[in-house]
Amino acid sequence: MVGILATSLSGLTAAQHALETTSHNIANVNTEGYSRQRVELGTRPAEFTGAGYIGQGVNVNTVARSYDRFITNQLTSSTSAFSESDAFHALASRVDNIVSNEATGLSPALKSFFNSVNEVANDPSSIPARQVLVSEAESVTQQFTTLSSQFRDLRHQTNNQLQGTVNDINSFAQSIASLNAKIVLDSNRASHEQLPNDLLDQRDALVAKLAEKVSVSTVAQQDGSLTVFIGSGQSLVLGATTATVSLTESSTDPSHKNILVAGQDISRNITGGELAGALKFRDEVLDPAQQQLGLLSAGFAVEFNKLHETGFDLNGAAGKKLFGFGTPALTVPITPDPTNSTGSSVTAVYDPGTASQLYPSDYMLSYDGSNYSLKRLSDNTTSTFAGPAATINGPGFILSTSGVSANDSFLIRPTFDAAQKITSLITDPDEIAAAGTGAPGAPVPGDNAVALSLAGLENAPVLLGGKATFSDAYGQLAAKVGTVTHAADISRSAQEALFNQAKQSRENLAGVNLDEEAANLIKFQNSYQASAKAIAVASSLFDTLIGAIRG
Repeated sequence: MVGILATSLSGLTAAQHALETTSHNIANVNTEGYSRQRVELGTRPAEFTGAGYIGQGVNVNTVARSYDRFITNQLTSSTSAFSESDAFHALASRVDNIVSNEATGLSPALKSFFNSVNEVANDPSSIPARQVLVSEAESVTQQFTTLSSQFRDLRHQTNNQLQGTVNDINSFAQSIASLNAKIVLDSNRASHEQLPNDLLDQRDALVAKLAEKVSVSTVAQQDGSLTVFIGSGQSLVLGATTATVSLTESSTDPSHKNILVAGQDISRNITGGELAGALKFRDEVLDPAQQQLGLLSAGFAVEFNKLHETGFDLNGAAGKKLFGFGTPALTVPITPDPTNSTGSSVTAVYDPGTASQLYPSDYMLSYDGSNYSLKRLSDNTTSTFAGPAATINGPGFILSTSGVSANDSFLIRPTFDAAQKITSLITDPDEIAAAGTGAPGAPVPGDNAVALSLAGLENAPVLLGGKATFSDAYGQLAAKVGTVTHAADISRSAQEALFNQAKQSRENLAGVNLDEEAANLIKFQNSYQASAKAIAVASSLFDTLIGAIRG
């Protein structure tokens, strides 16, 4: 009787655990990241008797979750890839809307400006025509600064997004480390096969959320903890400890943010997730767009001033600069490295003679004690100049050095902020230099020689090595942004399809199917009732035996 009771009781216990697990699955059908669990049973060792081996019932070996490392890793990588393409496309679309929109773009303002120049060329003595030109000059500079301000706003928003993403990464890392500690503790309480499934699901869900922010790789440790890496193998979570991800300013540009892990700059190694999408947008769309707009602004101002200064105004005076960048001198912004020697300085101005050589890029000037190196940072093209030299002729600008020592370096930005700083300098219509000849006090009201040349700049290939007009340069900007945005849209759609496939694969493996669980409820209920019936039979047999003895 004891054997029957023990065997039946083991079946009763197994069925009870199975029912509890099934109920747990049903309760968590809508829980994000939950993996379906199942009770794994094993036959108890049989007892040898003279009649052979008699079974002793069933053991509950463990409660296992439906889990596949390959599918989980595939979902993690797909999550990172989709989040990166989604973030990149969303940000790139905003730049595309800015530069391609007729209402906010630069093309209408340029056209209106050159129309006013043509009006002055047609009637150089007309004060109203000159006044319109002065107003249109102000309008076109305002449009340059408006576009640049929109780019600056996008940069500020992108930096805020980077900071928010970094904060999320640190928060998820801390939570994963905390779960690591709990999992290791709970795993040590039981055998290796008996794991805290719900804690493992919570940790996998956090890794998936982390993968939305940045691409991660994981390595499971023997003690049950999970080591998480980002970048090119930098440890983010190691057991119960985490490394801190931070955002820091570039030493030469406060608006340029770098990603640090434990003090190490890993910006170039970041892949996947919203973090990589934002960095890719900044480096491949926003920076080039701002540089191209600045190139157009600088080339426009330098070329127009160069011609305007050869003419004479209505009073016979020599023409002045019509455009400036804060000052009439058209200076180029330069930022010295903070570690430079005391007293070293470099200044720069735009070179009217080589404005066509301006390129949409920053430059780094460095001195090794013997020679100067001028590196174009967009493609690392380097030019060398023998030192010491007081004057260096760069592409579109002239550098003047003073007191520069070995290992000093300077960041030169001829185009980056040009659109933000351009201003119109002439407010008096009489000062428009339309005439080709003149003398102080001897106006030549019908002379339009210089005005015709100024009007001709509209279609003159004066930018990018003499291959692009002002409209061409802006068209290249709009076309490049549009092409990148379209490619990003295609990539996003492809990554979304792969992501959905990976999600479906995991759902097929680990998702809770209510129909299946309902069938399991009936099956385990019948098992429970059958085991209870066997106990009742054993009880009846025991009562019969007791009755026979008493009789």
